[in-house]
This record gives sequence, structure tokens and C-alpha cells, in this order.
Amino acid sequence: MDRIERLEGALRRANRLVALVLGAVLVATVVFILIDVVGRKTGLGSLGGSDEISGYVMASVASWGLACALLDRAHVRIDLIRQRLGQTGQALMDLFAMILTNGIVLMIAWYCWPVLQKSIARDSHANTPLETPLWIPQGIWFSGWAWFALSATALSLIGLAYFLAGKRAEMAGAIGFGSELDQ
Repeated sequence: MDRIERLEGALRRANRLVALVLGAVLVATVVFILIDVVGRKTGLGSLGGSDEISGYVMASVASWGLACALLDRAHVRIDLIRQRLGQTGQALMDLFAMILTNGIVLMIAWYCWPVLQKSIARDSHANTPLETPLWIPQGIWFSGWAWFALSATALSLIGLAYFLAGKRAEMAGAIGFGSELDQ
């Protein structure tokens, strides 16, 4: 079981690092937009492309941030039925929710790849003044979905291993309902 705890710890550390990078990217984007707005308002001119770049950043931060939210158990879950069940029933529902989430995320990542693949094959560029090669923002976006899928798969396996070992507290800490830590 020690390997499972090490895997969970490594996954959490990696996602904390991702969250820090995402935060830094968002701050840099805000600074870029502020400089652009102030430049335009003061007559110094525009840096250009702040709207386009901020859109790419938001899509990238969203796809990468989903895995961070998953590990922090910050995704919305409704526990109307779950709260009426015993410990084993709650563990089964948590495991079901994690596996279902994992399946959906894998499917989304699977269907995101053709978008990136077509942009690479066609050498697509944005029809904007920056003419951004679309494989760049789409590659970052796709890799965020792939990271989310990898994180969800790892958490599903971690949850299953804890469940099979009868370690309900560890399972609840890994994939359980977020409010359990507050109790």
C-alpha cells in the first residue's frame, strides 16, 4: 500500500506545481492586459493581441485547472443519496463517481486530439493580426485535458486500491466527498 500513498502524494505535488504555474500565467496575463489598456488610454499605443492571448490563456488554464480541482475535490457533487448511506455505500458511490468522471474525461481527451491533429496537418493559423499557429494554443489545451485524464485515471486506481484494501479513511481522503475533511 506504500506505493499507492507515494503515487497519490506525487500526483498531489505535481498538481500543486501545475496550480502555481497556472496562477503565475494568469497574473502575467492580467499584467499584459493592464499594460495594453493603459497604453491605449494614455496614447502610447497598444501591444496588440491581448484579447486573443487572454482567450488562449483562459482555455489553457481551464483545461489544466480541472485536474487540480479534481485532486482538491473542488468539483461539484450532489450527496443527497450518499449522505443517507453507510460507510461502505458512501465508498462505493465515491468510487462510482470517480470512475464515471474518469470515463468522461478520457472520452473528452480522446475527442480533443483530432482538433489538434487537424490544425497541425493543415498548418492552421488564427485569422487575427497575430496569425497564431493554432497548434500552439490547442496543444496546450489538449495537454491539459490529457493531464486531467491521467490524473483522473490515477485517482480512480488509487481509490479502487484503497477500497479493495478496506482503507476507507484513506479512500475518503483521496476521492471522497470534500466536506468529509471538515467534519
